[in-house]
Amino acid sequence: MRNIKLIYTYDGTDFLGFQRQPNSRTVQGEIEKLLYKYMKEPINLISSGRTDRGVHAFMQVSNFLTSSTIPVKKIQFILNNSLPIDISITAAEEVDSNFNSRFSAKERTYKYFLTHEKSPFKNRFATYTHLKLDLESFVLILQPLVGEHDFRNFRLADCASKNQIRKIYSITGSYQDETSICIEIKGSSFLKSQIRIIIGTALEIYSGRKPKNYFQTLLTDFTCEYPKIVADPNGLFLSNIIY
Repeated sequence: MRNIKLIYTYDGTDFLGFQRQPNSRTVQGEIEKLLYKYMKEPINLISSGRTDRGVHAFMQVSNFLTSSTIPVKKIQFILNNSLPIDISITAAEEVDSNFNSRFSAKERTYKYFLTHEKSPFKNRFATYTHLKLDLESFVLILQPLVGEHDFRNFRLADCASKNQIRKIYSITGSYQDETSICIEIKGSSFLKSQIRIIIGTALEIYSGRKPKNYFQTLLTDFTCEYPKIVADPNGLFLSNIIY
């Protein structure tokens, strides 16, 4: 069996998430459907992570096992010729049998874009907020999350992970233009919807609707169920994976 690695990008707007679902349009489903058509065998993509409905990827990595002899460059050509416009395969290569897109990953980076400009074009890929955010102040609010913590208060009820301990390496930010900022979060791995809950909660703290020490409370108090404040998916991108 050959082990094929795919690197690709997608606009998640019109997908019901990444993970394969019956009778639903998903990123994994679209790619697997085409691989089955051309390779004449069931294909199971193993991926670096699963993005929520409406979340995008500058870089997603998957691998799959196949007995097909189709050259990898032809696999990339076939997929790009047949996939919908909102998925693009940027690289394909044959890798060692031990490579696993999920478990071999050492670092994942997400970017979240926020803007106070209401635009039907920009707001497809950046979450609109009526607040004009001061980048330095907003990034400072997020700093208590850096390090290894119990993030059980940063996941939704349908999160299947049995271990809520996660390590965030860094949280930084940059101005994109006069109306937009980007928050970059690097970590080993993340819980389902964790990034969106982080950003949604940070906006509540910034606006004064939650106290300044609210992140510290969520990281240490597990005596009650705190409401989850989930930011919109359209501003979120899986940005980079390091192996």
